[in-house]
Amino acid sequence: MPTIERLTQRTPHVSADELLSGFHPSARFGEVSFDSYRPDPAQPSQAAAVKALRAFAHGVGQGQAGVLQRLFGGGKSAGKAGIYLDGGFGVGKTHLLASLWHASPGPKAFGTFVEYTNLVGALSFRRTVEELSSYKLVCIDEFELDDPGDTVLMSRLMRELADAGVKLAATSNTLPGSLGEGRFASVDFQREIQVLANQFDVIRVDGEDYRHRGLPEAPSPLGTEDLAEKVEALPEDVVVAEDRFPELIRHLSTVHPSRYRQLLDGIDAVAWHDVEPIHEQAVALRFVVLADRLYDRNISIVASGTPMDGLFTDEMMSGGYMKKYHRAVSRLTALAREGQQGEEA
Repeated sequence: MPTIERLTQRTPHVSADELLSGFHPSARFGEVSFDSYRPDPAQPSQAAAVKALRAFAHGVGQGQAGVLQRLFGGGKSAGKAGIYLDGGFGVGKTHLLASLWHASPGPKAFGTFVEYTNLVGALSFRRTVEELSSYKLVCIDEFELDDPGDTVLMSRLMRELADAGVKLAATSNTLPGSLGEGRFASVDFQREIQVLANQFDVIRVDGEDYRHRGLPEAPSPLGTEDLAEKVEALPEDVVVAEDRFPELIRHLSTVHPSRYRQLLDGIDAVAWHDVEPIHEQAVALRFVVLADRLYDRNISIVASGTPMDGLFTDEMMSGGYMKKYHRAVSRLTALAREGQQGEEA
């Protein structure tokens, strides 16, 4: 019988230093490298991306002058301030970004777009700039363009960091269905980051979502008795967070999203009873952050109720935040497949 915990009984308190110390690749990408990335021979852009990132890594920490200094005639650049990986879900962008982080000297930071906006919310904009300006590299995974306010915030943050000489690297969250539409993601990114646009090299990474290659969609949810048996059958050294889904959703509103990483400390798997669709946008966006943290830590899911691909409404899946929800469904499906069918996410 595994150890049973309740996420609904956890309310982590995290200091600023603890928040900053969490900005590194998750255990899922803790030991990846450019050598461990396996480019698809049918997608030459993948091998080209590895080559470009290796070259970019050599320029990190080389005393690059700030962007505004360069614009007004100050110092020489040791290459462009940033690199942007544009591509769909599951083509290895995070693997490549983490490989860049591992290959570069520190101090350095690695986090998702949402984690950086949450960091600003927790510390304040000016404190975040002060803390990160001494870093040699800041990696931003899944740069999002669907929230104008957050995009402007991140554009300003990146501009100030680049002016301090920090190298920047970002990935996109382009939907697979958008890849044939003129590659708008990179155009949108370059427009939104304004003065920094010309300081970024845009690198395409084409391919299909490896999580769904030849695999089924979200597995069918378990029945109440089957879920109980699944949890009981887990090894003794496994720690399971077992909660009723409606209660978990309510509890998440009491914990700042910047603390979701700590909320999951020590958890190996989650068991959710009575999963149901989420109808409120604010609640759904909060749950997307939890889904990302679960995926970061490769925490498998067993659940009863609604399947993972039925969590969000049709309006959400086709609305302004569709990219967030499609990413969450992709990741939750992989974790549920691992938990309920024993397949690797």
